[in-house]
Amino acid sequence: QVLSLVIPSQLQRVTQRALHRLFHTRSCLFVVLHTALQAAVFGEYTWEVFGYCWELQFPLLPLLLPYLLLAGNLGCFLLCSRADPGTVTKCNAAALVKVYAYDGVLFQRGLVCPTCNVEKPARSKHCSVCGTCVQRFDHHCVWVNNCIGAHNAGAFLLYLLSLTATAGTLAAVTAALLTQVLLLSNVLHSSYLDAQGQEQPVEMLFLIQHLFLTFPRIVFMLGFVILLTLVLGGYCSFSLYLALTNQTTNEWCKARRFGGSHVPSQPHERPLIYKNIYSKGIWRNLQEIFTPPTVLERKKK
Repeated sequence: QVLSLVIPSQLQRVTQRALHRLFHTRSCLFVVLHTALQAAVFGEYTWEVFGYCWELQFPLLPLLLPYLLLAGNLGCFLLCSRADPGTVTKCNAAALVKVYAYDGVLFQRGLVCPTCNVEKPARSKHCSVCGTCVQRFDHHCVWVNNCIGAHNAGAFLLYLLSLTATAGTLAAVTAALLTQVLLLSNVLHSSYLDAQGQEQPVEMLFLIQHLFLTFPRIVFMLGFVILLTLVLGGYCSFSLYLALTNQTTNEWCKARRFGGSHVPSQPHERPLIYKNIYSKGIWRNLQEIFTPPTVLERKKK
């Protein structure tokens, strides 16, 4: 009985250490994983989908569009992963403190990061993975192995948009190919014999089964990119919402936990009500993502 209790506890500790190393230390594992997935999808697309579409005389531009989007996506990925997200140091902390005002709720004036030993500018946060404070901290992205902050938020938004567009284009071209195959084979107007020997018209499930048996890798790839398009589309929509309202993921999560108000610790204190003071209108909010404000710009305003 003692042994049966010790083994699960040891397994739990090993699992916790592995998860901590995986998600709380800088690692290229997820970069390699998503690069391998892209290579596998585009390998299948080039090897089979592009070839069949070329034989069926599909227009050339839709066939080349995924490659063009991939090139833009890789460029945005390099910018996200290699660019400095906006590291706060002892040299620039005094200047960065003047960029954004403190809202007094999520961000308080005069707080010092115990790790970096610098005054924390408004909208900044210490990243435990990178070990630095980041200006306008959004989140640490394991897929690009870097923090998303003031200096690479625009590249990250373009990265998400191009990745979603790439997956959607691959799904559209592949679905068009399979649809054309069904039309040319005339299987839509055929019938089959069920288990009782009765003749039945073909249904959607039968068509999917037929396509999977004929083109298993293409159908599997189509299902994967459709799922990827839906997931990325949802996350992309959320990121666009944050950009248009001038919020970061960190601020959005804090505001949700905050619940809109803060219960005072003393009876005579007023409750603090959270309000996003950084939104300047849709166009200026979007502009700030790609051209983050500086101290001089704020002084001019």
